[in-house]
Order: sequence, then structure tokens, then C-alpha cells
Amino acid sequence: MDALITAAARALAAGDALGALKGVALREDPPALALRGIAMAQLGEHPHARELLRRAARGFGAREPLPRARCVVAEAEVALAMRDLDATPRALENAVATLEAQADHVNASQARLVLARRQLLLGRLDATAATLAVLARGRLSPALAAIAQLVRAELALRGLRTGAARTALERADEAALHAGIPALRAEVADARSLLARPAARRRHAEGEQSLRLDEVETLLASGALVIDACRRGLRRDGAWYPLARRPVLFALARVLAEAWPGDASREHLIEQAFRTRVPDETHRARLRVELGRLRALAAPLARIEATARGFALIPHDAREVALLVPPLESGQAELLALLADGAAWSTSALALALDTSQRTVQRALAELEADGRVRAIGRARARRWVAPPLTGFTTILLLPATLPAG
Repeated sequence: MDALITAAARALAAGDALGALKGVALREDPPALALRGIAMAQLGEHPHARELLRRAARGFGAREPLPRARCVVAEAEVALAMRDLDATPRALENAVATLEAQADHVNASQARLVLARRQLLLGRLDATAATLAVLARGRLSPALAAIAQLVRAELALRGLRTGAARTALERADEAALHAGIPALRAEVADARSLLARPAARRRHAEGEQSLRLDEVETLLASGALVIDACRRGLRRDGAWYPLARRPVLFALARVLAEAWPGDASREHLIEQAFRTRVPDETHRARLRVELGRLRALAAPLARIEATARGFALIPHDAREVALLVPPLESGQAELLALLADGAAWSTSALALALDTSQRTVQRALAELEADGRVRAIGRARARRWVAPPLTGFTTILLLPATLPAG
């Protein structure tokens, strides 16, 4: 490796992209193309960076598997920054195997971090934890250790383990300080600010109360029956009953929780669950059917009893009922939560992260664009969607997460 390549690599490791480009900007050999690609990625020129890294990988070819695998890892990280989540992680997993076989443990760890961050974006929390467990067996550089702790902290936050998240963020700050990369310290500081922001609201008859993540965690551990409108389900004592795919049942549960300790009228239940203000006998019959289904599902947690004017939710053991609603309530709250990270997302990546159809995402984006809440950049296959960051509260409870079935 010549002196210019060595100097450029050192500059990139220190976060000096412009310094790296000074030595390799005019070169077309594979090592220079790879370094130029990484430098352009650090400068935010992701499409150009991706093309340079692909050219470098082709230039190395099968005869040089180690530098080629490094290019695959770098391109995967650029794809992650571009929120291109369509590709399968097979190429990245093959690159990890090559790097491990060649004893390049630093870049193998980098590849696993990219894989963990991708899994986290898609809400695959168990897979993220498994990948982090593999990383924990080896030694990481300060920069990689800081990123790993950031991933660990977000994983803990999505699982509402604020104590573990706080510990991970403290370790991330120490590692970032040791790495000496200002941008990394700023990212850690931004993540730490999530702990102090409102994350949800507790709504009751007298009004509502903003809750931080640690206060949400305390509420969930209190033994109360929680109707969770952030993740759409019922919670109590660690048990989780998901209703995200049964919107009518969740709408009924929410109305009953809003009325607790009183009852909800039949007319109000029909209006909220079936979206009609002029009920007939068909709606009343359907209400009885759907309440029967909700009564069966909620039987381990509470009773649903008929009253003179409607129905009431009565938790077992005289437990309290708490209605938890997100800080941002709209039909596209989850979509806005993903876009709040400031990255440019494709519709296919958003559909993959939200586990819905691309057409559904396109319709929601069209409505948000008409309201001026998101905007598109690029055209055709290069089109991406961005939104201004949502300041003042955290959307962590709205992000995708695979929750236990209970």
C-alpha cells in the first residue's frame, strides 16, 4: 500500500473526509476508489459513494477477497444511511465470513454493527440483541464501541428498559470521547436527550399528563391495566395482548378505558369503532359480537359488563386502568416517527419497516405531502422522502418493534 493510500486511510479513520480526498481524488485504482467512496459517504454524497464502492469491489474482484469484502461492508453502510432496506443481508453475512476467515476482526465487527442497525430499523429486536451478543465477545475500537452502545441503548429504549439505556449511553459517551470524533459525541448527546423528553401521554377523565420514558416504564410495572395506544394492545404485569391487527377491538378497548371508572354508551362505542353517527340494528348487533370477542381476549385481565346505557371495563383485583397515548396522534404517526430521524427514505423501505404495503405508504405520504409535513426529493426510482425532525418529544414508542405475544 503506497503512502498516499495510507495517509488517506488515516484521515478517514479520524473523520477528515476532505483530507483523505486530497490524496486520492484523481486516482482510479481500486484502493483509491474505495477510499473516495468512504470519503464521499462521510460528506453525505451517498449515491456517488455507493457507485465508487461498487467500482472498487469490481476492481478487486474474486482474486482479492479481503478488500472486496471491505467494500461490500462499506456499501452496506451507505445503503443503510440511504435507508435502502430492500436488499437481503446475505452479501453482508458472506462478507463477515470472509473477514473473519482473513482475521480482519475490526471490519467484521463493523459489518455486524451495520447488520444490527438494519435489524433495529426493521423492529427485529430479538435479532438485534443476538447480533450485539456476538459483538460483545470481541474487543472493539473506541468508535465502534460507541456505535455498539448507541444501538444497545436504542434497543433498551424500545423495550422500555431506561436504566439499561442510560448505562449504555454513558458507556457510549466515554467511548466517543476516547475516539475523539465530535460528530459521534453529538450523536450520543442527542440520544441522551431522549430520556428527558415526553414519550407518551396518560389520558384520564380529568385531562392528560405527559410522561417520560422512565415514567412509562414505571406505569407498566405498577400492576395497572394499561390500554397502550402507542403499540396498540393491552398490558398488565408483563403480559402483552396485541391488537394492532384488530383495530375494531382496540378502538372498543380504548373507548372503555377513556370512560373508566364509568361506562361508555353504546352510541359512543359504535361511533368510534365503526365510524358512524347514525347507528342501526346492524351496528348494534355487530357491537355485541365485537365486544364478545374483546371480552374473551381480555378475560385474564378484566371483565366487560353491560350497564343501563352501555358497557364498563372492570379490571380484576380492583386494578387501575390507564390509557397510554402517543405524543403525536394521527393516522400516519408511525410513518412520521420513522421519517423523524432526518434520513431520506424510499417508499419500499418505509413499507418494509412498517410491515405494510408500498401502496398504503404511498397514499399516506401523499396526504402528508398535501399537508406540508413531508417532501419528496428525486424522481422515479431515486425518489426519497424526508421530513423535519419532530422536536420536543421522543417518538421511540411509535417505532417498529416485535413485541412478545404474551
